[in-house]
Amino acid sequence: MSQYYKIKEQNPDTILLFRVGDFFETFDEDAKTASKVLGITLTKRANGAAEDVPLAGFPFHAIDNYLPKLVRAGYRVAVCEQVENPKFAKGIVKREVIEVVTPGVTLSEKLLDHKRNNYVMAICLKEESAGISFSDISTGEFYTYEVADSQITSQIETINPSEILVQKRDKEKLTEMVHKVNRELRVTKLDDWIFNYDYGKELLLMQFKTVNLKGFGIDHLNSGITSAGAILNYLQETQKANLSHINHIALYNPSDYMTLDFSTKRNLEIIFSMQGGGREGSLIEIMDKTVTPMGGRLLKRWIAAPLRKLEPIIKRQESVDELFHNKLLRKNLLKELQEIGDLERLISRVCTGRANPREVVAVKTSLRKIPLIKDLLTKAEIKTLQQIRDDLNPLENLVDKIQTALIDSPPLNIADGGIIRSGFSIELDELRDISLHGKDWIANYQKSEREKSGISSLKVNFNKVFGYYIDISNAHKQKVPQTYIRKQTLVNSERYITPELKEYEDKILNAEEKIYELEAELFNEVRLFAAAEAEAIQLNAKLIAMLDCFISLAECAAEYNYTKPELSEDDKIEITEGRHPVVERILPPGEKFTPNNCFLDAGENQVIILTGPNMAGKSVYLRQVGLLVLLAQIGSFVPAKNARIGLVDRIFTRVGASDNITAGESTFLVEM
Repeated sequence: MSQYYKIKEQNPDTILLFRVGDFFETFDEDAKTASKVLGITLTKRANGAAEDVPLAGFPFHAIDNYLPKLVRAGYRVAVCEQVENPKFAKGIVKREVIEVVTPGVTLSEKLLDHKRNNYVMAICLKEESAGISFSDISTGEFYTYEVADSQITSQIETINPSEILVQKRDKEKLTEMVHKVNRELRVTKLDDWIFNYDYGKELLLMQFKTVNLKGFGIDHLNSGITSAGAILNYLQETQKANLSHINHIALYNPSDYMTLDFSTKRNLEIIFSMQGGGREGSLIEIMDKTVTPMGGRLLKRWIAAPLRKLEPIIKRQESVDELFHNKLLRKNLLKELQEIGDLERLISRVCTGRANPREVVAVKTSLRKIPLIKDLLTKAEIKTLQQIRDDLNPLENLVDKIQTALIDSPPLNIADGGIIRSGFSIELDELRDISLHGKDWIANYQKSEREKSGISSLKVNFNKVFGYYIDISNAHKQKVPQTYIRKQTLVNSERYITPELKEYEDKILNAEEKIYELEAELFNEVRLFAAAEAEAIQLNAKLIAMLDCFISLAECAAEYNYTKPELSEDDKIEITEGRHPVVERILPPGEKFTPNNCFLDAGENQVIILTGPNMAGKSVYLRQVGLLVLLAQIGSFVPAKNARIGLVDRIFTRVGASDNITAGESTFLVEM
């Protein structure tokens, strides 16, 4: 238990999963927590002269089922593995923490939602401002910026992280702010020394292998760099792995995006519905026709943070417009995109050494679609689509390397063997041949030695003491070749060995082990080759995600009969025959949505006083205007006959909190 307590001391504030033989075990308070969260039996273990220790455990192969449950319950989990073979261990088996999994830092597919980013955020308070950084280790994204401390809660609402890092001295103040947004959000306190500008800057320079941070446009951010350093320290401490996929940091500018506080997101049902909190009945559910995981995540970010500047909105709108009018191009692109995997998360797993053979093959399969996509975009007229075509990189060398090295359908684990393609390694092919045809070689060797020596009764046998040997009866002693080495004399015969036989014996007996070692070595070589192209693969993923989003918005426009809005920087909103994008899609068959007009400006038409009986659709009308403006500012077409939208910087809503418009229930009806 002393080894356990030593490792536990190094990993406070975690549930320590301690590998003992074929089980992961938890002790003391960890055992009580694990028993409660996982529903496993709580027992006791003797601890020498001390009292019995509470114990709860599960089989090691069940970790993929149990670990996500602990993390989803808000706990940080340290996985402590045996790092040497128990057979060869002298004394206690050496154990080390190989990974700390937390709500905001994980690469496990079972914990990640492929349609949403999993951000960890760090906040560094400095006088009346705050440095904020956030990163998603599963995609390699990393951002930093500074805001007034009064904006911290709105930034948490916008970015929606899974975990927030704070320094010990600020924990109470920041925890209070965080809990105003979400009481279940994990707040992790780090030592004050980690939140240090010089230390943070040094970590960033080492990670990005640069001499300064000017190229990233963040060198002027003192507390921003401090918070970014805290995140990088946390990722390195928890992952214990190479983080080469985190190869840049970007300046995040909140003023580029429309502000949508939690109340607005809730009342407009943008990302989740008010009833049940799921996607069903929300704006994103009807607008998300993306077919790649990267596209799904990007569309969610677009919808949660509409743009405020006209130029980038127009660029998106032009791309959507071209794809809207070119149905054949849209359909052909969709066909190719459907076969592309989650390149962002695949390359992250490759770089951190966690990718299995199937995931590396999935990188190849996805990259093979890029030349086809580039060909389809050759006739694109809009500059943004042309830029995507030009910037996509097919990475032929990497595709060829994976193709020649790995079979098309490898097993999930390297240990299962057979992942390397025949012909890739002469040494491996030879070992496989030996493993498969070892007995044939022995039979052929026996036959050739009989012919050479003229001893027809010569036999090649095997035992555990000598391994392979040649057995010759005493009657043929005189014919024994001089190259034979006598090993043992028996009553009726003598046993010999030859250098050739011993060399082959070594190959046969160790072939399986050597095959496994060589396959693992060759696979790692391919993995490192792929990891070296991380930046190019991430750019491809980003471009494919954008293309996927444009196609998704164009598909919605075509299917739902949307129109292209006219955008300007004036202060007018003019909507002719507008429709609520969600309500119109879920009306019972045969029922039609009654469209509405709206005209607002900053002069004589600042306010609309809306009257009508209960269940008449007043709330629908209010939300409809907000949603149409939001859709216009993400670059989408809108559900209306015509729309002229002057850009807005914020949407405020306060609608009857009890209604459920997607089910046709008003606040009055629900309250009655």
